[in-house]
Amino acid sequence: MTVSIQLKDINKEITKISKDDFFTIEKYLLDNDLASDKEDSKTIKARLQNPPVLTPEEFAEELIYVILASGFSQKTAKKKYIEIANYLKTTSEPNIEGLLQIFNNKMKMGAILKIWKNKEIIKNRYYELQTDEDKLDYLETLPFIGKITRNHIGRNLGINVVKYDIWIVRLANGLNYKSCDDMFADVQKETNLPLGYIDVILWKSCQLGIFKIKTK
Repeated sequence: MTVSIQLKDINKEITKISKDDFFTIEKYLLDNDLASDKEDSKTIKARLQNPPVLTPEEFAEELIYVILASGFSQKTAKKKYIEIANYLKTTSEPNIEGLLQIFNNKMKMGAILKIWKNKEIIKNRYYELQTDEDKLDYLETLPFIGKITRNHIGRNLGINVVKYDIWIVRLANGLNYKSCDDMFADVQKETNLPLGYIDVILWKSCQLGIFKIKTK
């Protein structure tokens, strides 16, 4: 496999992501408001540098967004998230039928309803835990949360972790790293940025085709 960067006037094959490469791509994403997840990139970076304590509602909303984003495009997840969050916050007794009218996926809507109804217990339990690994393990026990989605949520909550989704795995393979962690260690050494933030930039760059990954 080979990896090339294709951005504006740049079209070059690379064997590693240099400091200049990363910051050039980051600037393009920021200038065009593309480096975002549920929150914008500045909020994600700030949370990784100083994790906040969220309210039960805010905490539940982070979980809800990632459940929606699993298996769907960011555009679809954001649109449905806004509709679902509005329904949950403005309905005195939200129910599965109401949620299914917004998004017809019974498993996801059931998980979202359960999380919303137990949001205070879930939030309190999370913040009682002392280590990031314990927190990630706890997130994985919640409805419709797996090993990749727990890291996605954890990163958005302020844990300095990466998602290891298919784009990231392909990029690491294309650059001939033995593991994704080796790739992130190199980029962090180049940039001195939080791993979770590096993940956002690299993932979005792959999704947008800035990194072209080809099989020889």
